[in-house]
Amino acid sequence: MRSVMVTMFVTLDGVVQGLGRPDEDTRDGFAHSGWGPQYNDEVMGREMAKGMANSGDMLFGRRTWEDFFTAWGRATDGNPFTTHMNAARKYVASRTLEDADAWENSVLLRGEAVETVAELKARPGPDLAINGSASLVRSLHAAGLIDRYTLLIHPLTLGGGRRLFDGTAPMTEFELTGSVTTTKGVIIAHYARR
Repeated sequence: MRSVMVTMFVTLDGVVQGLGRPDEDTRDGFAHSGWGPQYNDEVMGREMAKGMANSGDMLFGRRTWEDFFTAWGRATDGNPFTTHMNAARKYVASRTLEDADAWENSVLLRGEAVETVAELKARPGPDLAINGSASLVRSLHAAGLIDRYTLLIHPLTLGGGRRLFDGTAPMTEFELTGSVTTTKGVIIAHYARR
């Protein structure tokens, strides 16, 4: 059976919306998109590279898959993250996407995410890594399908925005298996389900 691992950039008040660019995710009038890059440093880059080296296949919700395809799928910059993203097998869980042919090595999981991911997880194969895709993570967490989290906890609050957990998450215990603090105060915490 495969494990499902989540990597999520989050603020102290739990916001996961619009990390990277000012135009990334402005749903519901969110005005703070682009809050994350100012916290990038060598420590974070090194830790993300470790995760990338250990990850197997990738798993996305439709919205994040489309955003990542726009950012990485057409890039030819020689960046190791670009090479990894394009070479990895990418599963995208969606009820609305017609196909996943636009981005190489992508496979559409059509239907209800909890059902299709549970079936995929039960099959032999490499672990599944989720980066972002908060809606998908919430659904899979509620169904008990998340095995590990890596949370990059940023030292700021935004006061509003979409949060990792919205009050509907079931009680689930995790064990802290490691942590690193970056030079800019981001705590990178690794958790495994008990």
